[in-house]
Amino acid sequence: MRTIYLAGGCFWGMQKFFDQFDGVQYTEVGYANGPDTTPSYQDVCKSSGHAETVRIDYDPDRISLTQLLTYFFLVIDPLSVNRQGNDRGIQYRTGIYYTEESQLPEIREVYHAEEEKVGAKLAVELEPLRNFFPAEEYHQKYLDKNPGGYCHIPNRYFDLEQSSKGESDAELRARIGDLSYEVTQNAATEWAFSGEYDDFFEKGLYVDVVSGEPLFTSTDKYNSGCGWPAFTRPIRENAVTESKDFSHGMFRTEVRSSGANSHLGHVFNDGPRETGGLRYCINSAALRFIPYDELVAQGYEEYLPLFDEKKHS
Repeated sequence: MRTIYLAGGCFWGMQKFFDQFDGVQYTEVGYANGPDTTPSYQDVCKSSGHAETVRIDYDPDRISLTQLLTYFFLVIDPLSVNRQGNDRGIQYRTGIYYTEESQLPEIREVYHAEEEKVGAKLAVELEPLRNFFPAEEYHQKYLDKNPGGYCHIPNRYFDLEQSSKGESDAELRARIGDLSYEVTQNAATEWAFSGEYDDFFEKGLYVDVVSGEPLFTSTDKYNSGCGWPAFTRPIRENAVTESKDFSHGMFRTEVRSSGANSHLGHVFNDGPRETGGLRYCINSAALRFIPYDELVAQGYEEYLPLFDEKKHS
């Protein structure tokens, strides 16, 4: 058993988020890396200097620290200082607090990869754990005790671990269809010019067909003529992961969703220069389209501002 402490804004949502993952054995919310005096919640809200933090005990044979940190970066803004979502204050700063020096190489690898993705120095603290004071009992598993309670993390992120929480491969295949299953789970490729979203340019959001996590928007979609949906960038840097792919005698960069690890397609450097030169070539079968007019009804209201051209630049 290993332990890591993660600060990612309000700890109610962070605890519920990590509780879903197979391999996470125990979580506890509390106050970390502040003065060595036990604080109350009221003290923390008055800027005691502690960070709202989740203690995570995990089995490294079932879930790696790299996986945990990848999930962590999926639900935080790593550039925001003392703020996550609508919550502001020093207690809402982000941090990775380790208890063993042996964890550092793995942490640094993920941390530096994230810095490369966003192209800036992260505001996420990377420090050894100095202290941790468990929060009051009413804070523990708060969102389980109070369904519908406030949370800065969208509800859809609380169900990323579908397969490990009961959905079998057969059930997943039945839910998303044979082609989508083969593409997302076995890295298959749909035929060129055959996909539903190849020649499709309606206004809206493209999400992972497996998990529903947002991946791309119509504002970044363009007609590349390649036969598959093409985007100039993902909805945010940490929405996808990239890795080297040497399959089929070629060297390419594979693109997967960060949350569900679904195979999406590949990214190439022959995209429009004026938007950065990248072409995210994505299988239609890996995506589900949410029309702009249905974003609110389907729980994606927070993404409405992305379609404001003045903000999406």
